[in-house]
Amino acid sequence: MTNLRYRSAVALLLSGALILTACSEKPDTPAEKAAAAAVPGAPPGGPADVAAKNAPASDVKEKNDLVEFAYSYPAEAAQIPGLAAWLDNDRATQRDALVSAARRDQEAAKKEGFPYYAHSHLQKWQRITNTPRFLSLSAEIETYMGGAHGMQTFDTLVWDRNRAKRLKPLDMFASGEAFDKAVNDDLCAAIERAKAARGVEWVRDGSPFGKCPSAAAQTIWLGSSDGRYLDRLTIAIAPYEIGAYAEGSYKINLPMSQAIVHAVKPEYARDFLPMK
Repeated sequence: MTNLRYRSAVALLLSGALILTACSEKPDTPAEKAAAAAVPGAPPGGPADVAAKNAPASDVKEKNDLVEFAYSYPAEAAQIPGLAAWLDNDRATQRDALVSAARRDQEAAKKEGFPYYAHSHLQKWQRITNTPRFLSLSAEIETYMGGAHGMQTFDTLVWDRNRAKRLKPLDMFASGEAFDKAVNDDLCAAIERAKAARGVEWVRDGSPFGKCPSAAAQTIWLGSSDGRYLDRLTIAIAPYEIGAYAEGSYKINLPMSQAIVHAVKPEYARDFLPMK
């Protein structure tokens, strides 16, 4: 009788162990993972997160007699569903605007008897840094709309994983005025050095090109040297902002000073690190 009870107890324990082992196993295949993410009670957005986990970089190109269009973004962005959706929508918006303007100008050129040259929009998003909380991207944009020459502009964005929200770097500061106050002295000195390196004397005479620009009005890129904290800052300045077109654009690297960190909103302050 005792042996029978013992064997029954052992069988019961082994059965329980097998059940626990089966319950603790994680889905292995993508289909199983997607199914697990879709069950009632799973976090919202789970299936989309699973589907995006290994998404590749996006690189869309189109070239014909009317337009040349290119728009790309890295895998790190493609693997965040909310950000990838925004980038895909922005790509469609930029393409639609390009095609619309190109068709209008092509028709006008035909009526006036002038040659038409294909319009273009070439935009490439690149990763600046990818910290546990933020993915910071920069974009360089080359456009041509039929004039004497093309144009270069810049863009920027930061994805906040904690809030699943897209930000502009300036959104992380108390105000544009606070950012300017913290940055502009360093920016003006750096612009003067950058111009001198190109053999350009910067005459600070109050003329359109003789004024130090507002840092908040330029494109701000935030980076990280250690993959944890935002401790790098670049101000991208397009042609015509501080010099003639032939002078080109400027990318001014600035120290992440204590003054800049002090201008950050409290909810982001712990993510910035001043340069020592």
